[in-house]
Amino acid sequence: MGYKFKPNKGVAKRMKVTATGKLKHRHEKLSHLRSNRSGKLKRTLGRPGLLAEGHLRNMRRFLGLVGKRPKQAAHEKAIAAQQKETADAK
Repeated sequence: MGYKFKPNKGVAKRMKVTATGKLKHRHEKLSHLRSNRSGKLKRTLGRPGLLAEGHLRNMRRFLGLVGKRPKQAAHEKAIAAQQKETADAK
């Protein structure tokens, strides 16, 4: 019986994979002691951030995703099929 890969559940809970394979995450410094942070900082930290490509490689390995952008191929196929349908309709 071979090895069964188990993804890192901690990373899976904290990251979300976008359609093109990028990883979105929540920012730090939002849980407590927010009164001494400026409103501008709190607004920008409230929006999701994208992980840098260097860190993405490691996080994708933790999640069991293969390739540079794993969902991009499916995304491009869907766009190509949609364009083909519109071309056939004309």
